[in-house]
Amino acid sequence: MRLQDFELERYFARYEFEAPYLLCCSDCETATIKDVLDLEGGRTVDLFLDQRLGYTESAGSTGLRSQIAALYRKVGTGDILVTSGAEEAIFIFMNTALSRGDHVIVQYPCYQSLFDVARWVGCEVSKWEVKEENQWELDLDFLAKNIRENTRAIVINSPHNPTGGLISRGKLDRIVDLARGKGILLFSDEVYRFLEYDESERPEAACDLYENAVSLGVMSKAFGLAGLRIGWIATPNSQVFERMAAFKDYTSICNSAPSEFLAALALKHRHRLIERNLGIIRENLTMLDGFFARHAELFHWHRPKAGPVAFPGIYWDGDVEHFCADLVNAKGVLLAPGSYFGCEGSSHFRIGFGRKDMPECLAKLEEYIKEKPR
Repeated sequence: MRLQDFELERYFARYEFEAPYLLCCSDCETATIKDVLDLEGGRTVDLFLDQRLGYTESAGSTGLRSQIAALYRKVGTGDILVTSGAEEAIFIFMNTALSRGDHVIVQYPCYQSLFDVARWVGCEVSKWEVKEENQWELDLDFLAKNIRENTRAIVINSPHNPTGGLISRGKLDRIVDLARGKGILLFSDEVYRFLEYDESERPEAACDLYENAVSLGVMSKAFGLAGLRIGWIATPNSQVFERMAAFKDYTSICNSAPSEFLAALALKHRHRLIERNLGIIRENLTMLDGFFARHAELFHWHRPKAGPVAFPGIYWDGDVEHFCADLVNAKGVLLAPGSYFGCEGSSHFRIGFGRKDMPECLAKLEEYIKEKPR
């Protein structure tokens, strides 16, 4: 079996650098190199310019891994493997932890690689679907009933892409209990962690709750530094860690030295970046509430609980892909149809609101709605 084309990424390859109004992006407002260096000031610029451009430690520099470890309660520097973005981490985990004939349960809809790489490896994949009529909440009874003797991994994502859902601490504890009872690996995509609108609702990282959990993080989302291409996994499972570290020798081998320097610096001052991005998200979300209230006859809107994305639906003559295609061609506004998250026939689309230019993008969408007969 061959890997299927990554439909969302092919979609972005076609439009992302051509469309002027990106209203579907999943990252937060980015920063310049100068912005990151200015977080500390002093001799930071000189230290950056003196950074040697040789090979780096395969697992990531000690300085960067210690900053990442500070995001967690129990795991330490030696439990962190730095990767080239989150995608490399997903690919390596699926290829080292899973084997042909294994069964995997995946929260759904989701980022395509969270289920398609497992399928490519030869696994049976059960889609653990969240639905709008259930407020995008996970059904724990489904999980309990679908665990098999050959279930090797459970894959979750919280805060959730594309719905903006959030797994409560109580539900996460129950998921951990079910996984622990059968010795199942728990792969927890936490790339939007720290973007909960109410900090009191943030559950602990899975790797701090369960000895067989793997938590996924990245600089792209909450920190808005996608161009660094720095991601990581945190896990107390030494066997999973070692297998992933060895497999990385066949992929990126090591990471970019300038990127590791900037990532460590950004994480040292992470609270400033998170506070800024949460401010943008909250302001934009209030604007979206008003927009969807004005157009309730056209859209169904379930307010997200965390993160910079949501998954509204549309009542439209024709499918949502046609709507999105016509919108980008007519007004240059890019949305992401639900089909790119595996929701064939769905009326949903992903909208992103983590960037400062969202009001301008939203105004163009509203302009299109007013002009377009339905």
